[in-house]
Amino acid sequence: MEVPLRAALIAWLRADAALTSRLNAIVEEAPSRTSLPWLALTASASTDWSTKTQAGREVRVAFELHARSDAPDGIADLVALIEARVASLPRMQPDFTVVSARFLRARAEQRGENRRATLIEYVFRVLAPSTGD
Repeated sequence: MEVPLRAALIAWLRADAALTSRLNAIVEEAPSRTSLPWLALTASASTDWSTKTQAGREVRVAFELHARSDAPDGIADLVALIEARVASLPRMQPDFTVVSARFLRARAEQRGENRRATLIEYVFRVLAPSTGD
């Protein structure tokens, strides 16, 4: 369920016109030749979260936003757009159901040449479709 969740998140983010108009790429893993700003789903990890009747996973995902800004809060509005879009992921998906989605943590840092990187992490609890025993 980790891989379908990653795919659903990327597709959901790419379907948002406000994000695609402000980002040069929304991808899985860091793009090698894309100009800033871009967003990547860079890491995920999952553990069992099954019930007696359904397979389930708790999946942690990490997004990285890379952009340029002179101001410390120069990309805050873009981060807010990303967070709002992730939070609005439809719960019913073809291969799983999102039981819960929770913001976990964020980390922002300034790098050289006015580059800024923001890491945004979430934890999702997902269940596979019921087998209908």
